[in-house]
Amino acid sequence: MFTGIITDLGRVRGIRANGDTRIEIETRYDTETLDIGASVCCSGACMTVIDKGAGWFAVSASGETLARTTLGRWEEGTAVNLERSLKAGDELGGHIVSGHVDGVARVLERTPEGDSLRLVLEAPTSLRRYIAAKGSVTIDGVSLTVNEVNGPRFGINLIPHTQEVTTLGEAAPKDAVNLEIDMLARYVARLLEKE
Repeated sequence: MFTGIITDLGRVRGIRANGDTRIEIETRYDTETLDIGASVCCSGACMTVIDKGAGWFAVSASGETLARTTLGRWEEGTAVNLERSLKAGDELGGHIVSGHVDGVARVLERTPEGDSLRLVLEAPTSLRRYIAAKGSVTIDGVSLTVNEVNGPRFGINLIPHTQEVTTLGEAAPKDAVNLEIDMLARYVARLLEKE
């Protein structure tokens, strides 16, 4: 489990396809404290650490992960939002995030709004009913509040801090981003389904 509060901005240092795809990520984390088998949220996708060294760790992405997230578009140098998994007693500063990407959304608009940056995104058809004004979403691993919903479109604001410490400050129209809907919205919708 995660909170959607990014604690490091990593960078892809290498990718090697051999069965599954090995992705090595540079990080400022103290990798001595990062166990093999630990979970790290990598731009919204919960990934398992399979190898590590000073200033880097590696994960293995299956074909399913590459097909359903933006990880298949990564290349050397791609910036990656990173968050280590929660420990009992940690502050829950964002919202409950599983790291299970539900789909890929598209950035439609990018507009400065005061010191903030306003992004309008389009959700995949299957996920639209889960997105509500003033509800939570996770975009590339970042916990955000939805400002408004207009059909398939929804808007978010990025304060200057979020622009500086995540990849979203560089988000531009046509970019694809990982989208995780709010876990509570998913379960409420399931409970309301007719049998």
